[in-house]
Amino acid sequence: MNDIQTQSLMDNPDWGYLLGEFDSAYRFRSAGGSRVVRSHMRVVRERLSKCIKSKPEVQIGAPKTLPVCAHLSRALDNGERDSMSSMVRAIEKIKDNLHWQYGYEKLPRHLASRYAFADILSPNGPVYCDDLTLGLVLFAPKTTYPAHAHKDITESYICLSGATSENDAGVYVPGSMIINVPEHKHAITTSDREPALLAYAWTGARDDLAHQTMVFSRARGPR
Repeated sequence: MNDIQTQSLMDNPDWGYLLGEFDSAYRFRSAGGSRVVRSHMRVVRERLSKCIKSKPEVQIGAPKTLPVCAHLSRALDNGERDSMSSMVRAIEKIKDNLHWQYGYEKLPRHLASRYAFADILSPNGPVYCDDLTLGLVLFAPKTTYPAHAHKDITESYICLSGATSENDAGVYVPGSMIINVPEHKHAITTSDREPALLAYAWTGARDDLAHQTMVFSRARGPR
């Protein structure tokens, strides 16, 4: 990104408020009795707390939109009426500075207008953190996100608006959390009429977070 403006997190309160919403979500939402979920939530909030205490820089560069961003306003409007409304309102404040991207060298053609993600905190910014990645992913209605897995990364999604299904195993609505342990193959589908906006967290080793290669599985995934 060109013309990057570097400021302290203290001088960018809207980014700080959004990180506070991530902290609240991983501190106070239910783990549903799952030890795996509870452990992941603890790791996320401990690493986030350590990062915030280090007074990280915020590097705001030129924003970037992708075709799926045409659905962002609708996703935010829907989210403001649901259980994750506080986080959605915080996203609204910084949405014009987000850098949306695909993350894949070979993206299936049908996904080019149906998917994108934007990091909030990661080893690559905008808020620098070397051992945690937080961000947003947006899906258009009626999207199938093919089966894939993450090497040495534990991933969680919190549904902010819309509804999704993973591996046809259930329906996740705002407030729901999905955990994908390393190497777990998972495919995501969205509802027919509304976009889905998810917050995500990745935990893992520093090098794995900074250099994760995103590829889809060749085998046909669940539909």
